[in-house]
Amino acid sequence: MVLAVAMEKHRHLADYIKNHPENIGKVVDFDAETDRLFQLDLTAANKELTTGLINDTDLFNSWVIDKLAANKCRYGVGGYLEHRTIYAFSSHFDTEDEPRRLHLGVDIWGGAGTPVYAPLDGIVHSHQDNNHIGDYGPTIILQHNLDGLILYSLYGHLNRESLLALSVGMPVVRNQQIARFGEIEENGNWPPHLHFQLMFDIEGRRGDYPGVCKFSEMEKWQQNIPDPGLILQFPKAVNID
Repeated sequence: MVLAVAMEKHRHLADYIKNHPENIGKVVDFDAETDRLFQLDLTAANKELTTGLINDTDLFNSWVIDKLAANKCRYGVGGYLEHRTIYAFSSHFDTEDEPRRLHLGVDIWGGAGTPVYAPLDGIVHSHQDNNHIGDYGPTIILQHNLDGLILYSLYGHLNRESLLALSVGMPVVRNQQIARFGEIEENGNWPPHLHFQLMFDIEGRRGDYPGVCKFSEMEKWQQNIPDPGLILQFPKAVNID
């Protein structure tokens, strides 16, 4: 029964996006005719991701910047259901049995201060500063009603100023700017980027929701967390140097 309900929600979301393309807005500024995306591989297959690199945020940030510049890309992108090695740098992702390494959102890597937009009409569900090393830092969660389907969208690694003008229940409209990418010092100690994630059930949480899970629990989390690419609608990213 639980699986059937989850599948129906996934179908509802896909149908809504297909039948109402005019209701789907942007998350970041991107022109498919002139801008390119770089596919960032943050798995063990990427041998450039040494322990020294991921443990030094400034070095990690320089690596991201160099990748985008070398490939003439506006943003780096990737991460949905990616089994990552980079979380080893923070105890935030450790558990007693199996560390959390499976990424549940899409990351968009770019410069601090990059504007973030609401892709759908909705309201501010909650927000808070998850101020821990490796965590989201400033985070916003929006709630949307898509012809009866309740969908939540999460925006993590923002700047603190993004939270100042928000209030719970405040309406937002498609393509309204709601935030900006945060600096390393305020975004959980990451190179500047946006963690964008969708959820059907917020499970009573406010201002926070897991963005990384145990690999062994992928199927369970995938039922509640659809592919953010359905909303982003990005073109294929390049992955050459």
